Amino acid sequence: MSHTRYAPARQRLQRSELAVPGSNPAMFEKAAASDVDYVFLDLEDAVAPGDKEQARRNVIEGLRDIDWRGLGKTISVRINGIDTHYMYRDVVDVVEQAGEHLDTILIPKVGVAADVYMVDAMVTQIEEATGLDISDGGIGIEVLVETTLGMANVESIATSSRRLEAMHFGVADYAASCRARTTNIGGLNPDYPGDQWHQALSRMLVACRAYGIRPIDGPFGDFNDPDGYLDGARRAAALGYEGKWAIHPSQIELANQVFSPPADEVDRAHRILAALEEAAVEGRGAAQLEGRMIDAASARMAANVVAQAAAIDGK
Repeated sequence: MSHTRYAPARQRLQRSELAVPGSNPAMFEKAAASDVDYVFLDLEDAVAPGDKEQARRNVIEGLRDIDWRGLGKTISVRINGIDTHYMYRDVVDVVEQAGEHLDTILIPKVGVAADVYMVDAMVTQIEEATGLDISDGGIGIEVLVETTLGMANVESIATSSRRLEAMHFGVADYAASCRARTTNIGGLNPDYPGDQWHQALSRMLVACRAYGIRPIDGPFGDFNDPDGYLDGARRAAALGYEGKWAIHPSQIELANQVFSPPADEVDRAHRILAALEEAAVEGRGAAQLEGRMIDAASARMAANVVAQAAAIDGK
C-alpha cells in the first residue's frame, strides 16, 4: 500500500437519512422518534422562499428543544446554497444560537473545493467567537454532489476541509445538470441499457474511500414504489455506499434493512478473522475457510462488516 494515507473522518452510523422540511416543525418530533440514523432539517429545496426565515427559526428551536443525540440520532442542517443570500444567515444564526446541538452542516450543490472552504471558515470563526466546545473536532461538514461541476471536481472537494465527513449523491439536480432524461428521481430510464447513475456513483465512491469520507446515496422520489427504492439501495450498497436518503418515513426501514449486514454475513466475518488469526500464529499469511482461500484482503473486508454490525448494536 502507499505511504500516503488519509485518516477516516469521524465515523457515524448513516444507513438511513431522513429529510425534514424546516418549514414543518410538526414533523421534527416524529423524525426524532423514528428508527432513522440521521436527520437533516432542511432550509433549502423543501422550503419556499417566503418561508426561509421562519424555517430557520423553527430549526434553531428544534435543535434546542429536542434531544436528538439522546434519541440516537445524528442531527444535521441543510443550509441554502452559497449562491443565495440566505446562506450566510443560515450558518451564522444556526451555529451561533444552536451550534452546541448540531452535529453537521450539509452544503448543497457544491461545485468546487472553495465552496466548502467558505462555510468552513465561517463555522471556524463562529466557534471561536462563541466559545463552542470543539474538543471532538467541532461541527462537521457534509456536501451534496449534485451538479456536473461538482462531479468534475469531486476529488478536490473530497480534500477541501478537515471537517468534511461525507458526500451525498444528489441525483435529481445532477440529472438536471446532465440534461438526462429521467422518469423518476433516482429511478432508471428504460432506454438506457443498465444503471445510468453507475458512473457518477462509482466516481464519487472512489473519491470518498480514497480520502476517508462516507459515501451516501441520495433520494428515490417515488415513495409508493418500495421495490424501486430497494433496487437502488442495493446497487449503492453493492458499490460500497454506507446509506441512503429517505424522503418519506416508509423508506427508513428499507434503508436500514439494506445497509445492515445480515447475521450470517457478520458470523462469517467473525470466522474469517478467527481463521486468519490462527493462521498468523502458525506463521501462515493465508488460510482456508469453507473451501475458499482467505487472506489479508479478506480480513479487511471482514473487519468492515464487524465494525458496521458493532455500530448498529451500539446505537
